[in-house]
Amino acid sequence: MSSLDRTTLMERFCDMAERGQPIIGGGAGTGISAKCEEAGGIDLIVIYNSGRYRMAGRASSAGLLAYGNANQIVQEMALEVLPVVKHTPVLAGVNGTDPFVIMPKLLRELRDLGFSGVQNFPTVGLIDGTFRISLEETGITYAQEVEMIRQAHEMDMLTTPYVFSAEEAVAMTEAGADIIVAHMGVTVGGTIGAATAKTLDESVRLIDAWAAAAREVRDDVLVLCHGGPIATPADAAYVMRNSQQCHGFYGASSMERLPTEIALTEQIRQFKAIS
Repeated sequence: MSSLDRTTLMERFCDMAERGQPIIGGGAGTGISAKCEEAGGIDLIVIYNSGRYRMAGRASSAGLLAYGNANQIVQEMALEVLPVVKHTPVLAGVNGTDPFVIMPKLLRELRDLGFSGVQNFPTVGLIDGTFRISLEETGITYAQEVEMIRQAHEMDMLTTPYVFSAEEAVAMTEAGADIIVAHMGVTVGGTIGAATAKTLDESVRLIDAWAAAAREVRDDVLVLCHGGPIATPADAAYVMRNSQQCHGFYGASSMERLPTEIALTEQIRQFKAIS
């Protein structure tokens, strides 16, 4: 498929937000995931390297570590996913801190492949403590991810960055982000999900605080929630009912890993129960 126009997409998403219709996005680590998500009516699809690990039975967090070239993996996955998606915008997860890419060239290549926009993944936003300080001090920074989003925005690509604080929400909005995705951490549940997470109520408070900070910069920015305890449709519904500023949900494990684990396990049990 060819990339879809950013202006048209934002008109669609802003209209959905105005009408109170949730914007639903999802990660696709395989072609069949993308096909099924589109068949279900998803609003946007994101390809990033964690999808390959997730659907190979490894933790999504593997996408943050040195097991492969994240940007190269996304370009490889594009050949599996993009040809089977007919009308849904597909975004690329871009490793904005990669010191071995010429970012404008990479962004043009992604656009030429058929991506409608970008998201910042892998992201140092998921790293904290002393190691995060060391990364920032040695030039591997969240600011580089902000700059990647700025460049993509200037190329008129749709931008939906992950943010992990009010300050990062402000920085991404100033860079021109169209949709802020408030990241609550690695998704819980299933065989390879996280066990430690914020509560749903904590997530609601953080999402609203980060959204309010972003909207101080630009009041047309949209906000989606993602990750942590928000793993099921019921979780997402709870957050959106109680949040004042959340316009939808973006899921990755929630959209392809958890449904696959549940469906495959139950299908095998039914076969094994044949007498």
